[in-house]
Amino acid sequence: MPLRVLVVGAGVGGISVARGLLRDGHDVAVFDQRPEITAGGGAVTIWPNGATVLAQLGVDMAGAGQLLSSVQVLTSTGHPIATLDLTTITDLLGEPVRMVPRRVLLERLLDGFPVDRIRCGVRAVAAVDTRHGVRVDFDDGTSAEGDVVIGADGLHSAIRRIVGAPHAKPTGWCSWQGLVSLPEVTDERVALMMIGEHGNLGLWPAGGFAVQWWFDLPWSPDFVRPQRPIEMIRSHFAGWSDVVDRLLATLTDDDLAGSPYPHFRHPIPRAGRGAVTLLGDAAHTMPPTLAQGTNQALLDTMVLRKALREFHHAPNALRWYENTRRRNVKAVSWVTTQQVSRSESMLRPAGMISDRLMTWALATFLRSVSHHRMSAAISRELKAGALTAGLRS
Repeated sequence: MPLRVLVVGAGVGGISVARGLLRDGHDVAVFDQRPEITAGGGAVTIWPNGATVLAQLGVDMAGAGQLLSSVQVLTSTGHPIATLDLTTITDLLGEPVRMVPRRVLLERLLDGFPVDRIRCGVRAVAAVDTRHGVRVDFDDGTSAEGDVVIGADGLHSAIRRIVGAPHAKPTGWCSWQGLVSLPEVTDERVALMMIGEHGNLGLWPAGGFAVQWWFDLPWSPDFVRPQRPIEMIRSHFAGWSDVVDRLLATLTDDDLAGSPYPHFRHPIPRAGRGAVTLLGDAAHTMPPTLAQGTNQALLDTMVLRKALREFHHAPNALRWYENTRRRNVKAVSWVTTQQVSRSESMLRPAGMISDRLMTWALATFLRSVSHHRMSAAISRELKAGALTAGLRS
């Protein structure tokens, strides 16, 4: 039975679930407090678990960003720790690993999406149960009524606050990050991570000459941002490698204007009540250590769509979705908080583990937390449906 669905938040998670539910025949409206739909934050990594959901949503990712073949992990002095073979992970999990600017991903999600269903410039201030569903009140005095409300409004989610879920807690780390054009990168399919005793960095190709860069450093709520942050970054990371030094010579204080981005982690809420639920960062903000934030939001979309297809009572569907996702997302969230900064002496033994074993471990973990049986069944159903429709036409 078609439902009236109100999605609060028009980022990647909000548009993903709105796109999917529209394809399922529901009446969907999206609301966002920003004056227009934009995507910041540089680039995101789409792992096979997220790529599978994008395919289910009918999102064409051909030519977007950069396909990656491996991740090289080194210490700050250049000692190799591991080389993760992403082509093997692709073969095992069925989809490639892709680095794509967040702006490009949002554009692909919006391709074919009816923009008249998005209303900008309104902030949710209340969600109230009614006799016929739920009503969302906005700060401009207007309201909207529906059968289901999905809070996909990010780390500082108004819907999360309204339902009383616990606040996010800082992890003690932050990222200085952005996108830059760096033609000197030798292999556009190889991502680089370097780990030191007091910080980490990454340089991941994102298509063309674009490179997603980040520097992770300790952070606390009383942090005072320096007037010349690039000097601080250089003092921590200069000399780690030639390509890092070239990047540091390219960056300016303007490139760091939006940074730092403190890392937060939400306690995963228990099952809610009524016709309101959470999705993406609103439900489970986590550090970017595994680059799983976007992928977990996409998996939320997949499971929530299945719940709303199979349960006739919307609150029952939302509770099944929340309970189904909880264990998997808690595991991913916990792993992301295991900060990898270590001394050289502690990191060297990790280099004794074979690259093949490290690659297998990562692939196994991603498979175990991605509802792979459900995902495979949904993909088969969609292919069978497309084949049937093709034969009929």
